[in-house]
Amino acid sequence: MGGVARNAVRRPVPGSGAGVRIFRSLSGTRPMTPSRLLLCSTALLTLSVFAAVAPAADLEYFIPAGSKAPYAAAVRAGDTVYVSGQLGVDAEGKLPDAFDAQARNTMANVAKALQRAGRSMDDVARCTVMITDMANWSTFNAIYTAAFKPERLPARSAMAVSALPMKALLEMDCTAYAGSR
Repeated sequence: MGGVARNAVRRPVPGSGAGVRIFRSLSGTRPMTPSRLLLCSTALLTLSVFAAVAPAADLEYFIPAGSKAPYAAAVRAGDTVYVSGQLGVDAEGKLPDAFDAQARNTMANVAKALQRAGRSMDDVARCTVMITDMANWSTFNAIYTAAFKPERLPARSAMAVSALPMKALLEMDCTAYAGSR
């Protein structure tokens, strides 16, 4: 009696600084951090847009020859191209140790995925960046901005994460416009 219900959302006391983890999962056991909320929101938005704009016949999948990845590098749905998260692997599929090499490869891999879909970096509308060490942020920004025309920098979200596949230091996915120019 007088306790908090198991699935209740705990609200912070104003001014307490406790507002960082106010969202809870449905089970009420795992905190919903802002980065997890952003990731979930992006996934739901992508799925809803994907379902709304593209009947199955309008989907086009771009899978590199010989790819062993369990996903397409890019998918065109109507006027939109979704580029899967790209790591900084080189042409042989190896991940360099240096962050700047991974960042350059990541940008090149995004460009290749877009090219397969008949698009370019000029068509990118939005990017999501996941980085394992924010100390590399300024290095990434320099490489990222060099990949785009100054007047065509896309919208972007970024988050620090604890780990990525293959122990990569960076991953980036993008959404591009694929309509008529």
